[in-house]
Formats: sequence, C-alpha cells, structure tokens
Amino acid sequence: MLWVGTSWKMNGTLASARDYATRLGAALDAGAPAGVQPFIIPPATALATVHQILGADSPVLLGVQNAHWADAGAWTGEISVPQAADAGAQLVEIGHSERREFFAETDQTVNRKVAATLRHGLRPLLCVGEPAEVFAAGGSVAHVTAQVDAALQGIDDLGRVLIAYEPIWAIGEGGREARGEDIEAVFAALDAGYGDRVEAILYGGSVNQGNAAETLAVPGVTGLFVGRAAWQVDGYLELLRIATAAA
Repeated sequence: MLWVGTSWKMNGTLASARDYATRLGAALDAGAPAGVQPFIIPPATALATVHQILGADSPVLLGVQNAHWADAGAWTGEISVPQAADAGAQLVEIGHSERREFFAETDQTVNRKVAATLRHGLRPLLCVGEPAEVFAAGGSVAHVTAQVDAALQGIDDLGRVLIAYEPIWAIGEGGREARGEDIEAVFAALDAGYGDRVEAILYGGSVNQGNAAETLAVPGVTGLFVGRAAWQVDGYLELLRIATAAA
C-alpha cells in the first residue's frame, strides 16, 4: 500500500475547502485507487466541513496538523486528539519542522503527542528531517534516526504509526527537489529500523508530478507527503494516478 497525502498548512477558506472536497469526492466516488491510501490534512477550521462533504465512508482519510497531548484542560488555543477525532480526523500530523522551529516543539513533546494519538486510536504522522547544514556534513542518517527514536521512545505498538521524512532543505517554496541519492541512505536506515514495525514511511519535500514516480522508486519509500503540488484537486488526482501506477 502506498500512502499519498497533503497538508494544506495555513491556507484556504471554508469555500475553497468545500470546493476541493466536493471535487475530490466526485473523482473518488468509486473508491480509492488500487493500492493507494489517500489522505488530506486541512486547517482545523475546515476539518469538519471536509469530513461532512466526503462522508464517513470516504476512502480519503482526514487529519489535523497538530494536537495537544492532554485530553482536555486549560490549554488556550490548542485542540486535543479527542476533539480532532470528533471533527472527523483519523490521523494527527506531529513534529513538522515548522512546529519545531517556530513553536518550540521538542522530541519530548512530540513523543507525548504520538502517545496521545495512539491512545485514542488515531494514526500519528511523525515528521522528521534534517537542516541543510546537517545534510551537507553527511549527518542526515544520524539526525533523522535520533529524531525517530526519541519520538517513539516507550511506545511498543507502532502498527498505526506513519513516518514522514521531510528534509528541511527540501520543503517549502524555497526548497530544492531531492534526488534519489540524496535520500536513499535515510530510507535504508528507516526501513532497517522501523520498516516492519510502522504502517508506512513517506517522503515529503518538493514532491511534484514530475518527480513522484522517481521518489516512489527509492527503496523503502511507501508513500508521499505532498505540499503545494497537491493543493489543487487536479494536481492531487494526478499524484494518485502516478502512485497507482507505481503500486
């Protein structure tokens, strides 16, 4: 099974979310493409709307871009995993590099969020990745595996965990596309350490319709976590088509 999903980050309105969900639902009315699991992570404000339009029986899984480790309490501005699930989420994105850099996420808080997500029966989508200077120094494998080890410390059942390797130098508008040789060592290490224990290991970082097939051909890659190339329905559907061919 290949996983192909996208996070909309802090983009879009309810109107654009309705349009996207309506068109995607119509395109996948007969079910998910063979061998592919689609997922969408809209802003929290649009999650319930997208869930309502796609319907409970949709082949598209939905997620949130962050959730707190506590079930409830005085955590102003946060949402809990039970709240996310109540709005239609089936997975929680955790530890994205933007959260780590700008919102003080640490390996310890990421670990607590992973545990909370699993405790409530949702899938954690654990994001890891190294900065450009670590990549240039040849430290990618050590950096990324240390992040994963810390995030999953003390967690025995990893069967619902998704790992998304997103090198910081490859993500965002200014990121550069990764070549197979740039990421194959990291995926070899992740596959050796976690491949038979987690649900999937995805790659994210300047993924687009032109490089998706090449990326999926890297040993150990079992999915794609896509940014702006999937923010339009037609672009996302093309990526699903590419993944179907690869599957």
